[in-house]
This record gives sequence, C-alpha cells and structure tokens, in this order.
Amino acid sequence: MPDNHAIAVLLLTVSALLLFSRERIPLATSCLLILAVLAVGFEVFPYETAEGVVRPVDFFYGFGHEALVAVCALMVAGQGLVRTGALEPLGFVLAKLWRRPMLSLFLTLLLSALLSAFINNVPIVVLLIPVLLNVAGRTNNSPASLLMPMGFATLLGGMGTTIGTSTNLLVVSVASEMGMSTLEMFDFALPAAIAGSIGLAFLWLIAPRILPRHQVDASRNINRIYTAHLHIPGGSFADGKPVQEAIAKSDGEMRISLIRRDSHEGLVPLPDTIIHAHDRLLVHDTPERLKRFEQLLGAGLHPVDPEFAGREFIMEGKQQLAEILLHQRSPLLGQSLQSAGFVDRYRLVALGVHRDGHIIQSMPHGLGNLKLQLGDILLVQGSSERINNLEFMEDFFVLAGKTDLPHSKKIPLALLIMFLIILLAALKILPIAISATAGVLLMIVTRCIDWKDVSQGLNLPVIMIVASSLALGHALTVTGGSEFLAAQFLKLAAGAPPPVIISGLILLMAILTNVVSNNAAAVIGTPIAINIANELQLSPEAFVIAVLFGANMSYMTPMAYKTNLLIMAAGNYQFMDFVRVGLPLTLIMWLAYSLLLPLFYYLP
Repeated sequence: MPDNHAIAVLLLTVSALLLFSRERIPLATSCLLILAVLAVGFEVFPYETAEGVVRPVDFFYGFGHEALVAVCALMVAGQGLVRTGALEPLGFVLAKLWRRPMLSLFLTLLLSALLSAFINNVPIVVLLIPVLLNVAGRTNNSPASLLMPMGFATLLGGMGTTIGTSTNLLVVSVASEMGMSTLEMFDFALPAAIAGSIGLAFLWLIAPRILPRHQVDASRNINRIYTAHLHIPGGSFADGKPVQEAIAKSDGEMRISLIRRDSHEGLVPLPDTIIHAHDRLLVHDTPERLKRFEQLLGAGLHPVDPEFAGREFIMEGKQQLAEILLHQRSPLLGQSLQSAGFVDRYRLVALGVHRDGHIIQSMPHGLGNLKLQLGDILLVQGSSERINNLEFMEDFFVLAGKTDLPHSKKIPLALLIMFLIILLAALKILPIAISATAGVLLMIVTRCIDWKDVSQGLNLPVIMIVASSLALGHALTVTGGSEFLAAQFLKLAAGAPPPVIISGLILLMAILTNVVSNNAAAVIGTPIAINIANELQLSPEAFVIAVLFGANMSYMTPMAYKTNLLIMAAGNYQFMDFVRVGLPLTLIMWLAYSLLLPLFYYLP
C-alpha cells in the first residue's frame, strides 16, 4: 500500500486532471495552484526518501527543465518562420495545386504532416486555414471537409520525431531522467510513418465524406479590393518584360487595368506590351495580393523615386498594414493625400484606396493626387508604433486588425537557422534545447525577430502545464505513487502478454489526452510506463513510446489541442464533429500502434 504522502499526491493528481478539464478555470491558474499545493504540502509535511528529504523547491525545477527550454525555444523559432514569411510560399504552392481537389487534398495533408514533424503545428495550421477557406470558396466545397483533416494531419506528423510536439520532448526527457537510454530524433519515425499513412488515408478518403457540409460564410472571407499603382523601378523583374510575362510571374492572378507612362494617357495592357522603368501599373486586388505582386515584380506600391518623402517611414522598425476609413469629420475629405501632407502628418504611406464597393478605373495623376471622398478606405503602411497610434486619432476609423508585414528579405536566413537547429540535434552534435536556444539567439541578432516576437511566440498556458506536470511526475516518482499505479495497471491486466499491456497503455493515454492536457498525460504516464516495464523485466522503450503515441492522439474533443480550437472556429464545427471523425481516427491509430510496437520492439 502507498504511504500517506503517496496517497495525497495521487489524490492531487486526480484533482489536477479534473481541474485541467474544466474550461471555466484558466489553465495557468490551475497549474499554479498545483505547484503551490505541492511546495507548501512538502514544506509543512516533510518527506524523506533513501536519498534524503525531498526539497519543496525541487517542484519548481520544471521551469528550467531541458524539455521546457526546448519547447519554448522551438515555439520562438517557429514564430521566426512566421514573422519572416518563410512559410508563405508553401501556401501559394498549395493554393495553385487546387485544380484537382482530391489530389490536392492528399498533397496538402502530406505536406502538413511532413512539416509538423519538425515545426510547431500551430503556425502551419494558421497559415493553411485562409488558404483552404479560399480554396473552398473557389471550388464550391465546404471548408468543414478540408480544415479538420488538415489539422489532424499535423497531429499525425508531429508523432514522427522527438521534436515534433512538446509532448514528445517531455516524454523523451522524463524517460531519460529515469535512466532509460535517450531516444534519438528518428528512433520511432518508422512506426509513426506507417501508422500515420493509414491515418492520412482515412483523413483523405473518408473524413471529408462524414463531415457536415457547412456552407462557406462568404461575408467572413471577402476581402476589400483596393485600387493601387505598382511603380516599376529600373532593373526590376518587370522592367523590359511584356505584360503577359509579368502576369505569368503572379501565376495569372494579377490583373492590370492600365499602364501609365510619363505624361501620356494610359496604355492598354496588351499581352505583348513592353513594361518600362517608371511605368505605373493600375491594379485592383486585396492587400495581401497587392503586397505579393509588389514583391514578385520588384515593384513598389508607392513611388520608388529615392527622393520620395515617405521612403524613410516604410523602412523604419517593424512594418504593418492597416485599413483606415474616412468619416464625415476627417480633415482629409475633399483633399488629396499630397495636398493634405499625409506622409509628413502621419508618417505613413498610402498604398491603395477602396471606394464604396466601386473599382476606380483611372488615377491619371496617381493615388497621391486623388481627391478623397467620404467613406473612402485607405490601405496604409508604416511602423507598428505609428499604426498603433492611429487608434488614438479622431481623423479616421481604423478598420479590422492590423497586419504584420513579414521580413521577406530574412526568409533564407530564418530557414537556414531552423535547418541548423534540426540538423545539429539530429546529428547529436548539440541537444535540441541548446541548438534551439542558439538558433533563437541567431534570429534575434540577425533581426529575423525582435523581443516582441519572442513574447508573442511563447505560450504561457503551455509553459505552466509543462512545469506543473513535471512537478506532479516528480512527486509521483519520489513517493512511489507511479509504482503503485503501475502495479494496479498490471493487476487489471491479469497476466496479459506485453503486446496487450502496450495496447491498453496506448488506449489509456489516448482517452486521458482528450480529457486533460496531452502534456500532463504524457508526464504522468511516462513514469508509470517505465515501472510497468521494470515489473515485467522488459526494456522500457516500447512502453514509453506507447505513452508518447497515445498522448498525441488529441482528436476527439476540440479542447484536446490548440489547433483543434483554431479549426473549430474557422470551420464552424460542433463538438460532435470532432467525435464523428476523431473517434474512428483514434481507434485506427490505436489498433495500428498496438500491432506495430510489438513487432518493432520484439515483445513476446
């Protein structure tokens, strides 16, 4: 029988799991409560083991734990990829592929899974949600049939390496601390790939058919169309090229209404019309696409003359886009941007204009000389500080959210740093915690990200759940609680062979991870798995990996994983939609791993 301390820790563990499953109590608050109860409890009621008295401060060691350092560093490194726009080309490629929906869905699922084996799946899901919403609108498909398969594909891919998810890092680290040989990055990649392939087939062929076909809410996805000029500098891609080649560079998405050249009237943009330096191409599109055309053609949505007054304002600090509406009291009404001194007054640059749902067919003297009207919406760019200041001005209304502009020139550098983080860890030159931390430092020094990006990349609930779960795991280990749970598990198994015990362990973790945090399930389950292996006098690897795989099966509830909540909102899913797809997927993965692990680890 366990002693009083072990019983108290077991009761606290049950309480923690209940708290973690309650949405009304903030997760970070529950975690802090667990940490405080452990520290105070062992301070007031000291506990002595063969190694000496358990120090209450040891329950806070999770905040400096190697696994948490690695998790935080990888989250920030992933933010670096987002901030530089390094993942955006993937979105463009996938958007182009959606001419054959079935093949395109398969490629989307496959790429999502492969990327999530090395990169935090949250930025991948955030990137692909607007891509798939746009695809659903263009192909008259329901977004609900695309988003959930994509989200679950990233969860499948995350099982493939030790750095795929925070759960993997925690399991590997805790097992290593308990004396098991350290699992290398690709040690369980093969069973994960085989089982993941079966799961992907289900998500590709069956899941879209059993998901509800919600109609696309067009009002949520329609972006304002802005009229703008693309200014062509000498030596840019478009300089000296025919119109058809410039359009081809944008994959046929760009539509040029008119070409303005010197003082001449507009030229009709025929396919073979040659674009010259200093031409202005009149285009109409969404802010995101306009910025993309600007980048592809090496052009500017503002005058490219070095003497342009606003040049310094689009070079300083972190750049953002904003949309501002001119109301009846705006001092800009009836004036042009140039006559109102817009650039000097607000230290912003206007890139385009949206007028009452109408397409402006001509701006002969440029946006700066266009007479502004009530209801006009301007697309403006400037430093984040200037954009934030707009909200305190009464000259206009700031619409929607602000859009961070990626440091596109830093894309190769950010990708190189991420590659080095993974390579150094894979070759065992540096532990992942050290390589990832060094990578974050490089991203900061090279200005791929700043300290604000670092804070945005970190997730407080994840940090707190990891620290409190490690504290609970430590308490279970030192008091013998994990040994007691392992013994009870084996008693329930009643002499079953190891493959059956492995299967039961996977199923238990899969159920637990959908009710409470996957990280909590993993950290609590790992010591139990090692104790079960010790009782059976078998190598612990298969049992630990069973916990790892089971704790990653967060498919059955929207609360089980952050990306589930993201796709729930975007796809207008109900709770039962997750059960409808997540339950069969969980059963498929459970059966697959139940068969594969005994084969790979030669269990009798």
